[in-house]
Amino acid sequence: MFRLDKKVALVTGASRGIGRATAIAMASSGARVVVHYGKNRDAAEEVVKIIGDAGGEADIATFDITNSESVEAEIASVEKRHGRLDILVANAGIAVDGLALRLRDEDLDLLWQTNVRGSLMAAKSALKTMLRPKQGRVIFVSSVVGEMGNVGQTAYAATKAALLGAAKSLAREFASRNITVNVVAPGFIDTDMTAKLSDEQREQLTKIIPLGKTGSPNDVAAACVYLASDAARYVTGQVLRVNGGLYM
Repeated sequence: MFRLDKKVALVTGASRGIGRATAIAMASSGARVVVHYGKNRDAAEEVVKIIGDAGGEADIATFDITNSESVEAEIASVEKRHGRLDILVANAGIAVDGLALRLRDEDLDLLWQTNVRGSLMAAKSALKTMLRPKQGRVIFVSSVVGEMGNVGQTAYAATKAALLGAAKSLAREFASRNITVNVVAPGFIDTDMTAKLSDEQREQLTKIIPLGKTGSPNDVAAACVYLASDAARYVTGQVLRVNGGLYM
């Protein structure tokens, strides 16, 4: 329904989970997708193969999301290879859980460098390429805990909340250039991050979700495709919650 024909999309952290599903969904909607990975090249190549086997177009980009020079150089290379960059999905991120009083400085630094600084640097570099044609879509992948908080995730929640403020500010800065900036905030999605939950924890969790179940990466990917499409041309500075009603 939401087409991305002739668009070039970069999805960070696309070798697994939500990023993987988003890359595949955008390719199936007609976009040429750049699959970013940090460490697992084999997984990224598998995503490219899945897209190619389905008749889509994709290639790979690798850079250290915490290294500004690496981010800027590779995104410039994406523009050079493809002649444009229309969509950025800033999805790459990590989770380090633990009670606040046990939080280590190095954990906080790594979370901030990856989830916030990395996402902002990717957005900054992508926005530079979008200014000339005066069009583009930037989508940050945040989390339900960035809005509602969660025990044992103070630092992680802080980084995901930071993306909300960043997106709203960027949306105001770039609206005059026909560039939209939005956030997708997933709830509890069946990914590697939630696989470590015990059966008991999962059962307790589903009891507080109005829809009574966890989501899939495809649910989040569909939201990203919508925000990247022309159907969302008048949507900017918004948070699209994909959480089964956990936070309203």
